[in-house]
Amino acid sequence: MAAPERFNLITDMLKKDPLDSFLNYALALEYQAKGELDKAIRQLEELKKRDENYLGTYYQLGKFYEQKNQPDKAIEVYKKGVEKAQEQKNNKAQGELNEALWLIDEEQ
Repeated sequence: MAAPERFNLITDMLKKDPLDSFLNYALALEYQAKGELDKAIRQLEELKKRDENYLGTYYQLGKFYEQKNQPDKAIEVYKKGVEKAQEQKNNKAQGELNEALWLIDEEQ
């Protein structure tokens, strides 16, 4: 499926279920793919407020902040994600977030 079709499909589905966490996450990825990083960040920030337990948000939002050269915000997001992953006993997500923290720490 081509990117414009995928974007339109996601936005159409969101009209029917605007609180769907996966669809909101997917929309943020589509914004990023279109080069609209600020929109992607806003989308994930809203998702994080609405569903703080959606773990994928933390890793991707941290990466977006890294792309915007905002390492302090990225670190803050990653650390919150590690906390959430620990609460959910999700070792895979916790490991990915810890690795992101380790890598960003190496770069500073």
